[in-house]
Amino acid sequence: QAQLVESGGGSVQGGGSLRLSCSTSRFTYSRSCMAWFRQAPGKERAGVATIYVGLGRTDYADSVKGRFTISKDNIKNTLYLQMNNLKPDDTAMYYCAADPWLGADRCTWVAGRHEFNYWGQGTQVTVSS
Repeated sequence: QAQLVESGGGSVQGGGSLRLSCSTSRFTYSRSCMAWFRQAPGKERAGVATIYVGLGRTDYADSVKGRFTISKDNIKNTLYLQMNNLKPDDTAMYYCAADPWLGADRCTWVAGRHEFNYWGQGTQVTVSS
């Protein structure tokens, strides 16, 4: 069974940077939609960024556009989320997600959590002011 494992979370001051990683070993689909979601306390889990593997097409939530970059290293089988200029509002548990059946046209940041069949366990990001 495919397994996703996140790492790279931590605590940082506002304006700082973090890079999240998601190991996608055994998730070997040549085309798939992969995403980062986040969930703050008391809030719904929401999409942050998506990438359609095979086409390299990316999409971002307005709140992170220009600050976050999603990428995939196919040799290392690792999904990344580079987060720059972090703000306290970015504080949340971050999850990577993947689904080989979600088509490219629906692989956008607004895709709901129910669209993804594979999830990591999450990594905490805390941004202080």
